[in-house]
Amino acid sequence: MKPAPFVLIAIIAISLTASSTSTFAQGARGGAPQTAPMKSARELISKQPPPVINKELSAVITPDNSHVIVSLSKQRAYLMTGEQVYIDTPISSGKRVGMTPTGSFTISEKDKDHRSATYGNFLDKGGRVVRAGISMKVDAAPSGTHYEGAPMRWFCRFNGSIGMHIGILPGYPASHGCVRLPAEIAPLIYEKVKVGTSVVVREE
Repeated sequence: MKPAPFVLIAIIAISLTASSTSTFAQGARGGAPQTAPMKSARELISKQPPPVINKELSAVITPDNSHVIVSLSKQRAYLMTGEQVYIDTPISSGKRVGMTPTGSFTISEKDKDHRSATYGNFLDKGGRVVRAGISMKVDAAPSGTHYEGAPMRWFCRFNGSIGMHIGILPGYPASHGCVRLPAEIAPLIYEKVKVGTSVVVREE
């Protein structure tokens, strides 16, 4: 005698429930792998190794014998004399490929109190920020406000609007093209380079 359809449905439902309960219990005991919670962006960002300074070269390296190498893949910059590295420092370069162009350049300007001509804030007459993080390429100043460029202290320009300066280093490429440096490192590099110093930006 065949069981009625509703009896089959009940048997299947009980079977599925028992199977799910068994799987859950097994996972709780460490048997079956469980789906791991998603990691936050903060957890996924690996912290860059800190700057390294070869103090023995401090009296040897000068603006006349120094040069800079920037590695985009390593997110590091090296201030060197000959083949010796005086400063090995973390950086943050352009957030998209090509924003920090590769190639051989020379420093064309130094300005320790430089401000961006493109990125910054709109301020009111009292100096209060009305709109922050704007781009003069796309944003228009609200009525009664004026533009103030973002600070780019210890700026060393080497390609058009792109240069090296103090900036936030989140652990990955995040700039609009410039090479951001730690606050304690930027003035040291500024001191040891001059207009005409070689800067080589490499992908590797």
